[in-house]
Amino acid sequence: MLGSYLFPISYAFLSFPIAAALFTVPFLVVQYRRYGYVHKLRAFILYLLLLYVLNAVYLILLPLPPSIHNAPPDAGSYFQWIPFHFLTDIVRETGVSLDRPSTYPHLLGERAVLQVAFNVLLTIPFGLFLRYYFSARWIRCLLLSFGLSLLFETTQVTGIFGIYDYPYRLFDVDDLITNTLGGMVGYLAAEWLASHLPRIDRLDEGVDLSAKRVGYTRRAIAAAIDWAILLPFCAVLAMLHISFLYVYAGIVIVYFVAIPYATNGRTAGKWVVRICVRGKGDRVMLRELAMRYGLLYVLAGGFNLTYPIVAVRDFSPLVLIPYAVGLFAMNVGLGIHLIRCILSRQRVPFHEKWSGTRQIVS
Repeated sequence: MLGSYLFPISYAFLSFPIAAALFTVPFLVVQYRRYGYVHKLRAFILYLLLLYVLNAVYLILLPLPPSIHNAPPDAGSYFQWIPFHFLTDIVRETGVSLDRPSTYPHLLGERAVLQVAFNVLLTIPFGLFLRYYFSARWIRCLLLSFGLSLLFETTQVTGIFGIYDYPYRLFDVDDLITNTLGGMVGYLAAEWLASHLPRIDRLDEGVDLSAKRVGYTRRAIAAAIDWAILLPFCAVLAMLHISFLYVYAGIVIVYFVAIPYATNGRTAGKWVVRICVRGKGDRVMLRELAMRYGLLYVLAGGFNLTYPIVAVRDFSPLVLIPYAVGLFAMNVGLGIHLIRCILSRQRVPFHEKWSGTRQIVS
């Protein structure tokens, strides 16, 4: 009996790194956009919530039938509508005698008892999260716990909403009762938890966003959003046989210089993660933007893109070989420089140092 629960739990922990990796970028975007930074406790709780969701899903669905064309359950009905029927199961299956206290420990090994216990335990974390993180009131917790249990039972009795020919588990009203009870137990336990942890609604009190350092993960997400917007335009212009150099120069001038100058240092990607470019004053200057993105996208980016697109095709070997060697040396130097910037909070990227610009939380 215990193994039937450990099997899906082990799958949940094995798949958690993959789910966490897929969850990370949307999580960071939401945190940056909503709060302006990532709080470690908030992040820890939300990743715990993800782990809980995985465990709950696997516990409800696994083990799956070997084929979608499964046989119908042995029971005559797909539903068990009698409340507290588990008490009858316990009395019928247990070897415990009420007049013999020495037999009471045997309850811990009974299938019916363990099933009730695990149904309660399944939704205790749900109630904890609802009250501590989402500040839900008891009536909301009660309704949502019942709704979650109803979703579990409906998923099972419909064969995962029609994927399987027949249900492979029954709809049991006792599961609704025990799951809802578990949610409320978690709700009550959250009061004790809250007394030992900071209040979620006060995590951001006293936080000075202007003093927050803009990390390289945040920069990378902003750049990825910007280029996800720009690449379709590049593809369309390429199909129109417009020169690569004209396309690239136009993108740098319009998107990375003109637009940030008009928006005071913001591109679409920077707006999403709430950062912007600043120069020596409160408003970034055109020459500062031109220097910053000229160094980044013309010097570093342009020489790299020109090599495979233009140089390999048009340059003679006498020019191409020194070009390749110089490009390799430049990229090694830039890579070492980037690593040193990541490892040292005091060191700034070359394009920011030479242009007199910086990125701040907006």
